[in-house]
Amino acid sequence: MTHVQLSTARRTHLPALDGLRGVAILGVLLFHTGSLPGGFLGVDLFFALSGYLITDLLLREIGTTGTVSLVAFWGRRIRRLVPALAAMLAGVAVLVWAIGPPDMVRTTLADGPWVQLNLVNWHLLAESASYWDQFGPARVFGHLWSIAVEEQFYLVWPVLLLLIGRTGHRGVALTAALASVASLVLMIALVTSADPTRVYTGTDTRAFSLLLGAAVTTQPVRAMLAGRWTGAVAALLAAGIGTAWFLADGVNSLWLFTGGLFGHSLASALLIGLCVQAPEGSLLTRVLAWQPLRWFGLISYSLYLWHWPVFVLLSAHSVWVQWAVSIALAALSKYLVEDPIRFRAKWARGRSGLFAFIALMIALAVLWLALPAPAPVTIDITELT
Repeated sequence: MTHVQLSTARRTHLPALDGLRGVAILGVLLFHTGSLPGGFLGVDLFFALSGYLITDLLLREIGTTGTVSLVAFWGRRIRRLVPALAAMLAGVAVLVWAIGPPDMVRTTLADGPWVQLNLVNWHLLAESASYWDQFGPARVFGHLWSIAVEEQFYLVWPVLLLLIGRTGHRGVALTAALASVASLVLMIALVTSADPTRVYTGTDTRAFSLLLGAAVTTQPVRAMLAGRWTGAVAALLAAGIGTAWFLADGVNSLWLFTGGLFGHSLASALLIGLCVQAPEGSLLTRVLAWQPLRWFGLISYSLYLWHWPVFVLLSAHSVWVQWAVSIALAALSKYLVEDPIRFRAKWARGRSGLFAFIALMIALAVLWLALPAPAPVTIDITELT
């Protein structure tokens, strides 16, 4: 297959996909405020979107140049993700250290370095921190397990595509499909009914959500999705996803971890593919491109970063206050941190960008060491006798 054949002529930006991001982040926020039991499935929609968009960009690059520039790819990911994450980490850590209870301070300072290393999901699993219990008042970075999963995917998947890209879209689709099935089998083999946290937050058992999104970007799958019934199929998929969000109940829904999450991720990936295939002006694209929904999608990354620390620290206030503060901080992050560094800061590119990244990583490492953790609670057993 030639480079020209591998390249595509798809639209580079689709407002409908911003709308899907908006749906995903609103689902997560509603879940964390107790208003939508299955809203946590919005994370799977995020995963499928990430897998689709990243693979689309990489396949375009292979189609044009015949290879993948890993340095350029990782540089773009750093500019996109790290500034907002670092600002949130530093701001929340200092605030928790200043006003938080001792238990919260200890877990924040313990979790922070693992967030910085993109390994916090494995750190929480090593500490036997249950996903379904960890969202208590003492763990402000517990939600960042999903960011770690995505960033681990960004490290491995481009390297794999560099190796298999010359096999063409069929090879990429087959690899993604087989790896997705392997991930599902691993989830089913490792799940326990008592607490499915291991399979829910483990990178190996969640990879299928990202890989299914990756598979949908390939030409064989896109050809299968093309047809006259795009709108009707998309409506059925959206209805199925919405039903799952209302019916799923986390740890009490074992069916999620024996194929349900896989089915939801597949439906999400196919819906993304149909959004891309749908003609401009169709009902599907108009609904998802609704401006308020799209705006939530545009701030979704920062809103995901900030919402849980805000919910924890303002737990004594009303849900409306929590939402308002979260959205305000996300907007500030988007327009004052994310966009300037991502699009306009020339110093954030090339060698100066590398030096800035290293300096930022050192500064965060110093922060974890500089903030003293409260002494652990000691119990005098002589008083108990």
